[in-house]
Amino acid sequence: MFRPDGSLLPHHLCPMADVLRTGVSVREQEVHIERPDGSRGIALVDIEAIKDSQGYVIGAVNCFQDITERKRNEVTALRLAAIVESSDDAIVSTDFDGNVTSWNGGAERIFGYLAAEVIGKSITILIPPNSQKEEEVILERIRRGQRVEHYESVRQRKDRSLVDVSLTISPLRNAQGKVIGASKIARDITERKRSEAQIVNLAREAEHRTKNILSTVQATVRRSHANTCDDLKEVIEGRISALSQVHALFVESRWEGAELHRLVMQELSAYSGQGEARVRIDGPSVMLEPSTAQVTAIFLHELATNAAKYGSLSVAAGHVEIAWSIAADRRLSLRWIESGGPTVTPPTHSGFGTSIVENMIGYLRGEVRFDWRAKGLTCEVALPLV
Repeated sequence: MFRPDGSLLPHHLCPMADVLRTGVSVREQEVHIERPDGSRGIALVDIEAIKDSQGYVIGAVNCFQDITERKRNEVTALRLAAIVESSDDAIVSTDFDGNVTSWNGGAERIFGYLAAEVIGKSITILIPPNSQKEEEVILERIRRGQRVEHYESVRQRKDRSLVDVSLTISPLRNAQGKVIGASKIARDITERKRSEAQIVNLAREAEHRTKNILSTVQATVRRSHANTCDDLKEVIEGRISALSQVHALFVESRWEGAELHRLVMQELSAYSGQGEARVRIDGPSVMLEPSTAQVTAIFLHELATNAAKYGSLSVAAGHVEIAWSIAADRRLSLRWIESGGPTVTPPTHSGFGTSIVENMIGYLRGEVRFDWRAKGLTCEVALPLV
């Protein structure tokens, strides 16, 4: 024999020895026994002392009751109860009338009711008014002994807020196998549903942005002109590169837009490192939404390209000043001022670069003005901000 903790129980300390020594009977004392084949079991021992007519102990009767299976079932039940109680899922049982018979901690966390508040009450308190017939269908299937496979639904918390749940419902049977109610497991899938909705929204947004990007590229290519194929290729590559760079800023801001100072620095980076006075930038921080930022990137690219070929950035002594301000009516006023370059001669006709800037600014209901002064080009742009 062994004690419940597994330690060896010597014969002189076993329950029978105690009864023979003391004459005090033993009732339902648990011992672990080892059989001849080495297997072990659990028994309850009841030992009754046998006494003679003078009251002296002359023996004892030992009754062993094998409770191995019962103990195993008790351990299993305790483990299951611990699992149920510690589960993050709501695990609830009801009778055939839909009244709650058990309610775990997960149910308290998800639905907000304490067990004492719901046990004995109808499970329909969790079902929104427009879904009450759902429980009738479930109970009818349970009465037929059918399992209700996993499905998604909506339930109502104690505070009347709604929660998305994933449900699995099974018949609850007694020891004889008779269906006596329903066992329900509900998992809170609010975060999953929110993530799914976010993915759908992001996919739609990505589709919209992709179409917008392609439309912008298509419009840029369509409006690009040059005297030779090589010149046209260079023009298109430059403009698409400008769009690519501004889209890198969109990614950083999670498509909120592009900060104007960074956008200007990005487009003029090839020249700003050639001396501190080469490019001067001044203006408040302002986030341009994507459409406005794309147009701004294109016209800055056009102005910088023109300045590098013919204007102030074509000579070492020249420089460019870019300054902007925001009016009370949320209009952006941006000035591009060149100085120190070759003497400027006003063009006799509008060039391809000038036309594309005017067209794109006009598309955003903005205004642009070119002033071809002898000491350098000045370009003033006014754009409405969203």
